[in-house]
Amino acid sequence: MDGGGELGITKKEAEAEYHCHDFEWEDLRADVEANPSFSYHLSPFPTTTASPQPPSSEAWRSFHRRHASGKFFKERRYLLKEFPELLNSKGCAKVLEVGCGNGSTVVPILRCSPSITVYACDCSEDTLEKANEIVCNTQGVDAKDRFHPFLLDVSRENFPGWLFCKCCQSSDGKVVDLSPDSSHLYVRGKNSISLKEDQCCVGGIDFITMIFTLSAIPFNTISATLERCVSVLKPGGLVLFRDYGVYDMTMLRFLPHQRVGFREYMRADGTYSYFFSLDTVRELFHAAGLLEGLAIEINHYHKEYIKFLSVPIYHHSRSRVTLIRLLASELSLYTLCVP
Repeated sequence: MDGGGELGITKKEAEAEYHCHDFEWEDLRADVEANPSFSYHLSPFPTTTASPQPPSSEAWRSFHRRHASGKFFKERRYLLKEFPELLNSKGCAKVLEVGCGNGSTVVPILRCSPSITVYACDCSEDTLEKANEIVCNTQGVDAKDRFHPFLLDVSRENFPGWLFCKCCQSSDGKVVDLSPDSSHLYVRGKNSISLKEDQCCVGGIDFITMIFTLSAIPFNTISATLERCVSVLKPGGLVLFRDYGVYDMTMLRFLPHQRVGFREYMRADGTYSYFFSLDTVRELFHAAGLLEGLAIEINHYHKEYIKFLSVPIYHHSRSRVTLIRLLASELSLYTLCVP
């Protein structure tokens, strides 16, 4: 899905996003809340207002078709700095990229270690084909038998059993013998996963990456989406999450008529955008059974006398194992210990 988190961001804006850290969150909040022109972003959404039906995946399919001719999303080279666990992973780690788009997250992950295998899902078959083309043709990336794209709308569908079957989940992540009635070849569309004769699934996932994905689906589907993700995560596995934070410049650009919920907006093309607060992230990930450490980074830059704000939220979640650590020294850090 790759929900357009870098939509329209220029090179200078991207540089500013990662290198400017010179004001405080509370100052930003006060500035926004004191500005009358932003008041509609902060007011409660009327419960009597009939919310539109969640858009079908066709909205994102259309989005990717419109941008299929160019490299709309750039390789996310910052990923390994934000999530060094990927570099430090031991053994043959398995990564599930949720909402992979054209592979801008997949490429740096495959490049960082020859022992990592990436399974990547998206709701658009067109963009999966584009991702496969980009990944396989990227210099310095050996994708043979290490990149497995598959079609799935994570906001509506469960993950296939070949990722982590029910039997293995109940065995606490240990792959058990293949049952007589199980198949070792799973096919979804044009994608197939071949398993060894003694395997019933790949044995679960070590890392799940969700980069600007959750904000791109209707808010009322996020909890179920996270539960689906947790279902294929190994005990001790990590969820690596980055997405829009409340008061982000993109949020402030939305007009009143585009508001379809509290901090939730719909573009003219039918695609969604939600903006997270720390409390909301905590609640959602707690409810899914994850323990986490949190960090929030607030940046700004000036361009033609306009102040732009970018508030990405970073989230590390560890399934059933507490994780607390500094994400990066330059970040303003918020941590939460869950017993």
